[in-house]
Amino acid sequence: MAIIKPFKGLRPPKEIVEKLACLPYDVMNSEEAMNMAEGKECSLLHITRAEIDCPAGTDIHSEEVYEKSVLNFENFQEKEWLVKDSEAKYYIYAQTMSGKTQYGLVGAAACDDYHKGIIKKHELTRPEKEDDRMILTRYLNANIEPVFFSYKAVPEIDEIVEDIVKNQDPEYDFTAEDGFGHHFWVIENSALNKQIEELFATKVPFTYVADGHHRTAAAARIGIEKQEQNPNHSGNEEYNFFMVVHFPDNQLNIIDYNRVVKDLNNLSDNEFLVELEQAFEVEKIGEQIYKPQKLHEFGMYLSNEWYKLSAKKGTSDDNDPISVLDVTILSKQILEPTLGIVDLRTDKRIDFVGGIRGLGEIKKRVDSGDYKVAFALYPVSMQQLINIADSGNIMPPKTTWFEPKLRSGLIVHLLD
Repeated sequence: MAIIKPFKGLRPPKEIVEKLACLPYDVMNSEEAMNMAEGKECSLLHITRAEIDCPAGTDIHSEEVYEKSVLNFENFQEKEWLVKDSEAKYYIYAQTMSGKTQYGLVGAAACDDYHKGIIKKHELTRPEKEDDRMILTRYLNANIEPVFFSYKAVPEIDEIVEDIVKNQDPEYDFTAEDGFGHHFWVIENSALNKQIEELFATKVPFTYVADGHHRTAAAARIGIEKQEQNPNHSGNEEYNFFMVVHFPDNQLNIIDYNRVVKDLNNLSDNEFLVELEQAFEVEKIGEQIYKPQKLHEFGMYLSNEWYKLSAKKGTSDDNDPISVLDVTILSKQILEPTLGIVDLRTDKRIDFVGGIRGLGEIKKRVDSGDYKVAFALYPVSMQQLINIADSGNIMPPKTTWFEPKLRSGLIVHLLD
């Protein structure tokens, strides 16, 4: 069963939370971070992307940047822009997008659960990204940004969250510049906090990394590192846990993650369309953008025309958690055999576009001449993600896109 504990959060005063909170570090480059932090002295970007306070051209992985993060983090605490709660608690963090709100419980997950497989993953991590977050965590001695997890919904936990949301004013409540709403409650009732801990320990056998595999892996490695450095290690130290927002699976939707390809691998348009007919029913739609309506259906944009591609029977094994994925069908039936794209992680002829940008974005990329063809995919379901994680499989690269992103800065978890 999952171990998820309350903790003493380090949080901003409500009057500055909107300026302090920011998008996660990995959805922007240094220039974008600098623009986002402009005029916001208390933006957490001064900690998560501290290169913005270093001379131009400074290596973002240099010791100078990590030390600047530490200096800024200490400064935030001295100025009381981040203040530690006196008691360990759970917190509720809700997000609103397009009129729909999802409610997550903020708690500290156990590093041991990651190593034991109780925390299940569905993606591979890149060592350099994992190392970067591990080094920053080591320097700050804190989980500065939360990780996005899911779990199979538990009615008793839902009832507690619903009751608090209905009867207690949120500590923070604002709409960010991207139009997404962020709402945050502090659970002050000690009996409720104890009940939540017991419910996770008895009703939640596994949790699932939804977004933040690198931060999760880095946090788990830090836990091991600190354990080995402490001759009096007991297992109860704060470094044995890391900060996570846990959302019930039935409240989450995964957004489509689409593909654009630079060329047709020396094929003409007609030759390419003929190749497609081996595995797909191909229907020309015309100039109107076509969004897939169901599993195994694709939209394709080629030479100013949209097409509907319906995978023929036998192109996938719907009993296999990987084969059933539309990203797998696209790779096995088009990208690999026809377009010669085998390694999605390294091939420079393909790029990936999150569905939050809309299908107009992939059309624009093809119309610009930078890409030749675009593929729109039906989004993966939470159940597919869980099936893959439960079976010990790994999703193909760039399969899931979660939105809204968790705002960093609403709460920080100290490791001492």
